[in-house]
Amino acid sequence: MRSGRYDKLVTDVNPRLVIDVDAIANNVAVLRARTGTALMAVVKGNAYGHGLIPAARAALAGGADALGVAAMAEALRLREAFGKSRIFTWLYAPGADFRSASRADLELGASAPWAIDQIERAATDTGKIVRVHLEADTGLGRAGAMPADWLALVNAAAAAAARGTISVVGVWSHFACADSPGDPTIAVQREALIHAAAKARANGLTEFSVHLANSAAALNDRRSTFDMVRTGVAIYGLDPLGGDPRLLGLHPAMRVEVPIALVKRVPAGTGVSYGHTYVTARECTLALVPVGYADGIPRSASGVAPVSINGRRYTISGRVCMDQFVVDVGDDPVQAGDVAVLWADGSDATPTVQNWADATGTIHYELVTGIGGRFVHHYIGGEIVARD
Repeated sequence: MRSGRYDKLVTDVNPRLVIDVDAIANNVAVLRARTGTALMAVVKGNAYGHGLIPAARAALAGGADALGVAAMAEALRLREAFGKSRIFTWLYAPGADFRSASRADLELGASAPWAIDQIERAATDTGKIVRVHLEADTGLGRAGAMPADWLALVNAAAAAAARGTISVVGVWSHFACADSPGDPTIAVQREALIHAAAKARANGLTEFSVHLANSAAALNDRRSTFDMVRTGVAIYGLDPLGGDPRLLGLHPAMRVEVPIALVKRVPAGTGVSYGHTYVTARECTLALVPVGYADGIPRSASGVAPVSINGRRYTISGRVCMDQFVVDVGDDPVQAGDVAVLWADGSDATPTVQNWADATGTIHYELVTGIGGRFVHHYIGGEIVARD
């Protein structure tokens, strides 16, 4: 943490997500150097909860070659902020605002001929040539054209390209099991994408890049890097396999802090929170932390998730409520206004978001993207610091 800016935050009474944008920039630089190829920084879902515009700015400062988001609305926000950057968006239904996307020079994913048709109409209306990435379903069973439908998508795109309305700049897919290195589906999907790209070239499309690798594959499977990698969770300093990101040269960018609202001494046998699932075994001090599931703290954290206060680690006592939870701090000298750290980088006894994921039976992706509610974002770092 950069103490010059961080010291100013300790008097803030709001629960806060302290985001180190320098960490994001450095993580992008580490990933780009490690993979040795172009890198698309995936900033979908409000940059995995880190703040769309500041995180994107940091990623670009770290050397990202393009930005990627699922939702077109986020892509349009990025275009307002970054006039010349490559911005790719891919998830929409028929009738989406392709005219705005075309005017904004967004790069668009297409999984079916209807998408080519609607993109081409928008290109004709706006007088722009729209850059398109064709998505193949190589085995995830989600978006993308199945092998039986791939040629129809390629032919529709080739015909539109011949009319000068679109330019096919990418052929891509997404892994199902890249977070399980050695899983046999990884090689199957990689070969399926190579075959799909070859079929596209054989049918008139030649000037495109091939991209498949997400964070897990970018870090663990060099054969899948192709022409570009699309890294998401790793740019925020998290290991997609659930290990210690610092061993990969990555640094977690999010620190979750909440000033304690109340402390009080209670006798042994005191029931804590709804249902009295926790009962004090002795006289002790209870600390009230004023965030709950309305702020993205999962109810499954009840009785299991770690919290650090004044350099010591505790466990949530009893149930997480909508607005608050309680921590039994024993006889430690905790006061109202002291800061509870839910997760950070693991230094100084702070829990990590992976600790929370392990405790609550989920993945760190869900936790960082889900936290929000009444939390306030604070950004620390160097010249690239910005407030969303």
